[in-house]
Amino acid sequence: MRLSRFAAVSSSLLLGAVLALTGAGAAQAAEAAAVDYVALGDSYSSGVGSGSYDSASGDCKRSTKAYPVLWKNANAPSSFAFTACSGARTGDVTANQLGPLSSATDLVSITIGGNDAGFADVMTTCVLQSEATCISRVNQAKGYVDTTLPGKLDSVYTAIRNKAPAARVVVLGYPRFYQLGGSCVAGLSENERRAINGASDYLNAAVAKRAADHGYTFSSVVPAFTGHEICSGSAWLHSVNWLNIGESYHPTAAGQSGGYLPSFRNAV
Repeated sequence: MRLSRFAAVSSSLLLGAVLALTGAGAAQAAEAAAVDYVALGDSYSSGVGSGSYDSASGDCKRSTKAYPVLWKNANAPSSFAFTACSGARTGDVTANQLGPLSSATDLVSITIGGNDAGFADVMTTCVLQSEATCISRVNQAKGYVDTTLPGKLDSVYTAIRNKAPAARVVVLGYPRFYQLGGSCVAGLSENERRAINGASDYLNAAVAKRAADHGYTFSSVVPAFTGHEICSGSAWLHSVNWLNIGESYHPTAAGQSGGYLPSFRNAV
């Protein structure tokens, strides 16, 4: 009889625990589903380089393999707006991308600042001109990051907060592009690769500082991309793509799913 009572009590407790856990799981799922998510930014957020572009997005080249879409597919938020656009600078975000934001917005992601700092011109200069000219152009970009970019980032971050005062804002950075001492036997010199990596770190530090000052979360993608840079033998970044030059130095589909997605997911 004692064993029967013990078994009955144990079964009751177990059932209660299961129901409680199930209820908690359901509540968590409901909370995730209630998120209103807006994805802003430049080509690193739109998914340039990962293929599978939405034809309706035109020159913005929004990809179904970009990290915002991958996160949306995995989490089924109650609403999702994807306004990130290839080539976007800070002024393009404030002028063209903030329409979906509102007081109901819960989550915002953004990559921005690389185009303002002249990323594309830096890479073109380094690929086509001398080492000395490359390093000079890199230093010019770093000067811009010091003097001008912080104010432009402030304008974007303030505009986001004004339109979406309750949102959690995750600002993602940029990868280092090269594995130094890697497998590349041609192309840029090691000094050029080192200078470009240093400029990426410099940009990330500036973006992280401005994000923190606005109460936003900065998520570095450098750890996720380590071991997957150009010259690594397992690159998640395109090198120069002469057939589709716009995809050069952008994440592949693997870079979006293996680099940006987990970096965003861990920050949410």
